[in-house]
Amino acid sequence: MIPNDDIVLIDKPAGMSSFGVVARIRRVLSQQLGKKAKVGHTGTLDPFATGLMILVTGKKCKEAGLFTKLDKWYRAEIILGVTSTTGDPEGELTPVSDHQPTIEAVRQATRQFIGVIEQIPPVFSAIKINGQRAYQLARKGQAVAMPVRQITVYDIEIESYDYPNLYINAHVSSGTYIRTLAEDIGKYLGTGAYCQSLRRTKIANFTIEQAVKLSDFGIEN
Repeated sequence: MIPNDDIVLIDKPAGMSSFGVVARIRRVLSQQLGKKAKVGHTGTLDPFATGLMILVTGKKCKEAGLFTKLDKWYRAEIILGVTSTTGDPEGELTPVSDHQPTIEAVRQATRQFIGVIEQIPPVFSAIKINGQRAYQLARKGQAVAMPVRQITVYDIEIESYDYPNLYINAHVSSGTYIRTLAEDIGKYLGTGAYCQSLRRTKIANFTIEQAVKLSDFGIEN
């Protein structure tokens, strides 16, 4: 049973949009209640990404804002030497360099982005520009000027590095795009880079271990 007037911690599968997750939960909860249910999210995940989403249902929707600004933790696989038009595996990939940075160079690169920094979100994102999603404008071939954001990267831990594969764990503020962080690391190294896989593992004190899968509610991907 999906709880109403509460929060629901979901482990989002790859290949599904955040809005798709909300729609599926709303449909099942509406069937449970016998009326149209209220369901909202408190922060999106890219379709290619997996991991923790906090959904709010019923009366809890009024408190969605309490969860949107919480810190987040991610595990990311970054591919060096190649760029993507979308910053992820769904875009057009272009080889840039076969230079293989040392682990010391990679450590130095990641250190450059720890702290309060300015970040330009990717064009292919759910950010609204003049009332429309940026990715919708980009798909129409329109030029999109993305606003610069001030975000905080609290920590970047290098889990492993075996060129071209770089695995990191990052603790960041709300509004941080790991795709952009991956690209910026690649630019600093001079190799180019994109985010091959991304998993959100924690939001404040909520962990992925507490989350349930859609299949637990009888929902197919």
